[in-house]
Amino acid sequence: MNREALFEQIQRKQSFLCVGLDADPAKMPAHLNGDVLAFNKAIIDATRDLCVAYKPNTAFYEALGLDGMRILKETIDYIGDEHFTIVDAKRGDIGNTSRYYASFAFNTLGADSITVAPYMGSDSVKPFLEYDGKWTILLALTSNKGSQDFQHASQDGEQPLYAKVMTRAAEWGTADQLMFVCGATQAEKFAELRALTPDYFFLVPGIGAQGGDLEGVCKFGMNDHCGLLVNSSRGILYAGDGEDFADKSRAAAQDLQTKMASALKKYLP
Repeated sequence: MNREALFEQIQRKQSFLCVGLDADPAKMPAHLNGDVLAFNKAIIDATRDLCVAYKPNTAFYEALGLDGMRILKETIDYIGDEHFTIVDAKRGDIGNTSRYYASFAFNTLGADSITVAPYMGSDSVKPFLEYDGKWTILLALTSNKGSQDFQHASQDGEQPLYAKVMTRAAEWGTADQLMFVCGATQAEKFAELRALTPDYFFLVPGIGAQGGDLEGVCKFGMNDHCGLLVNSSRGILYAGDGEDFADKSRAAAQDLQTKMASALKKYLP
């Protein structure tokens, strides 16, 4: 899915919602008896028309062993081609290793994109960029408290590390290959982030359970292609814990989609 196709989906659905499929058997409704695939399918069926992307975090599936890998693959297959799929794995290693990480995400799982950590530099990122029609989503300014430890650091008056990551990475990949993870809890930075990378999409976690500022993200982060994929995981997945859990999840997604439709009218150039 290229940038124009993604924007067309956003316009048609009046939504830039990404649903995070972080299925935790301990939090799923009891009547499912830990059936992660059934849970995922119910969430997908309930939210297809309200979102443009799905993001399974591989940790939740790796913890289930070999069966988890099957569930992850079947989940991505079930999503299909009309939604943007993100393998949230935060990979990042030497080039040869990254090449195999990329192959697993794109060839084995068939996903559209994968999240990547940039700490090891260009040779660890470029293998992911070699796949035509696939996307690399690079960690830039994340939503967790620990982001203050390194990402905001600067030396001798230079740019903070997150800004250096974004400007340097934009030399490696175009706005049709590369996105950046920018946390909604850092909304006060979004004007700066957008100025650094005007044309690139941002994957924005931190809305919902983490308390991110959707309005601020939209006001300062939107570009002429919307440029935002705002993720919600726990706030949608666990909106209900009874047999009507999928209806409750749909209602939570609908609430976000309604706010996004208003933001598109208000802030889309």
